[in-house]
Amino acid sequence: MKVPQLFTFLLFMTLISSCKQRQTIFANFDAYPTSEKNLWLAYSKEATTFKIWSPAATAVKLNFYKTGNNSDVFETHSLKDDENGVWSKTIKGDLHGTYYTYQVFVNNKWLAETPGIYAKAVGVNGNRAMILDFETTNPTNWKTDKYVNLKSPNDAIIYELHIRDITIQKGANSSFAGKYVGLVELGTKSNQNVATAIDHIKELGITHVHLLPTFDNYSIDETNLDKPQFNWGYDPQNYNVPEGSFATNPFDAEIRIKEFKTMVKAFHDANIGVILDVVYNHTGRTENSNFNLENPNYYYRFNKDGSFSDAAACGNETASERKMMRKFILESVKYWATEYHLDGFRFDLMGIHDIETMNLIASEVKKINKNALIYGEGWTANDSPLPEEKRALKKHIQQMPQIAAFSDDIRDGIKGSVFDDKSTGFVSGAENKEESIKFGIVGSINHPQINYKAVNYSDKPWAYQPWQAINYVSCHDNHTLFDKLKISQPNASEQEIKAMHKLATAIILTSQGTPFLHAGSEMMRTKNGEHNSYKSPDSVNQIDWNLKVKNANVVTYYKNLIRLRKEHPAFRMPTAKEVQENLEFKEIENGLVSYQLNNSANNDSWKTILVIFNAQKNVVNYKLEKSWKVAVLGDSFDFDGKESVFGSFNVPETSMVILFEK
Repeated sequence: MKVPQLFTFLLFMTLISSCKQRQTIFANFDAYPTSEKNLWLAYSKEATTFKIWSPAATAVKLNFYKTGNNSDVFETHSLKDDENGVWSKTIKGDLHGTYYTYQVFVNNKWLAETPGIYAKAVGVNGNRAMILDFETTNPTNWKTDKYVNLKSPNDAIIYELHIRDITIQKGANSSFAGKYVGLVELGTKSNQNVATAIDHIKELGITHVHLLPTFDNYSIDETNLDKPQFNWGYDPQNYNVPEGSFATNPFDAEIRIKEFKTMVKAFHDANIGVILDVVYNHTGRTENSNFNLENPNYYYRFNKDGSFSDAAACGNETASERKMMRKFILESVKYWATEYHLDGFRFDLMGIHDIETMNLIASEVKKINKNALIYGEGWTANDSPLPEEKRALKKHIQQMPQIAAFSDDIRDGIKGSVFDDKSTGFVSGAENKEESIKFGIVGSINHPQINYKAVNYSDKPWAYQPWQAINYVSCHDNHTLFDKLKISQPNASEQEIKAMHKLATAIILTSQGTPFLHAGSEMMRTKNGEHNSYKSPDSVNQIDWNLKVKNANVVTYYKNLIRLRKEHPAFRMPTAKEVQENLEFKEIENGLVSYQLNNSANNDSWKTILVIFNAQKNVVNYKLEKSWKVAVLGDSFDFDGKESVFGSFNVPETSMVILFEK
């Protein structure tokens, strides 16, 4: 036997013989011993403690490397287990900068190496974890950095973006195109001399950016970033580490962390919160995921025939109700909130998670940051073995009092179904959408003037408070708003599309729910008709900054809508009681919805506000019972209301009008 083989054999025998006679085969997942222990790597300059929970393992080894790739193991250690299957070892000395992996021995074979599910720093492509002194990753004044304050969650105006999209176009003139630091680079202007990157976001008046998944994912080969690659990032690899392709150097584990924090700090300095899109409902790989390389099958749900269940439509779904999966999700979210100072989390396919886990997450995150926003998709992609009554679905939001969900009711009520290209909505000429629009206006709560049987998807209120409805008309999924209107109304002129586009967003930004905007919609972003651009090239996904000039009046309209919402708290009442008492629907007919906000609602400086949405292709003569000041008419916003009207009033076709009295 050669010396290397002999060494491996002796190490293996040492590992096996050091194991206690602990049970490693279990009747079911509930029979696994669980642990309350802290499973994160514990680093100090004097020593580092490594831990991994793997009750099914009969041996675990720890491998050390000099680099994150292209180097050989230079040291191997065996870990010892406790009665609950937690394997650990403390190694003395300052190990900062050392890369490592775990390997577990299960069912008489060594599984592939894994950085471990609790890895906080990884090398290129996320295959090896790194021991890191996190103090070295903090940007200047990080310790005094503050979360963004909110009086009520619906004070937020959320802007959903993909980090690469914003600055990757050559015309964005970014020094760090497609990178964390490029997104927050100050003073960048397009070839047509308009602000790009963070300056553009500040110009709009956005309060929170929502980052599409920004943890380490499988799709992008970080060793070959000169090759064109794109992915939204919904294929998680390492849940507790920023994605390396957005860093200036993905080979150095420290850099992506520092640059992510630098980005957060820059947004906070601009009083803009940062929300992370999180994907705990499935893993990017199944059999070879880090979860399965650590403790096979435990973290997933299964069908009765033993196959992986797939409510995520991505090959698997995780089991949030299982104790150690729940512990992982909870601790991971808390870690992001504390280490990276995040202001909120958006849960992908939240309906796959159980209600109890989601409530625990909200409770724990709110202890860290009372202003944190927690929201998600209140549905699943496919059916799940988790009983429906336990799922964190939209219809169960009243059981989750600190959590919000996306309103597909208002989304499709405004523009038509996302599942039918030709389907139209209120702004594009569909009939009988008025109750769905009213339902969205009140934030999906109970209101005496709504006929719930006529709402498109929900036959009863699902939100307990108005802010629990995330109101939106477009997002990264499906067509952009512009593309949807263009495809569903092929004969409409450019001006007609523009009018529908502005009216759609006017409804969102004057409704009582929490408004959510898709980045680029303010300049009528197009993806050339692509409805699922998750891996489409930059030519499809990038923000085209030329549109900011071409559609400058739409950009200005968005800015004014945002200013209106911020200056007038009547549009964002925090409680259902206030909405019920102060929001009164007035004239309703096909293609027309109007309502009044009374009693200086939510301490507004305007005593009464009249909002009229006219989706008809003709002017509507609206009868007025008293004199009103004109705030919004067509593209014109007059925040002082210098003009007055009384008797009757012509509301232009496909537009919003706002009148008020002081």
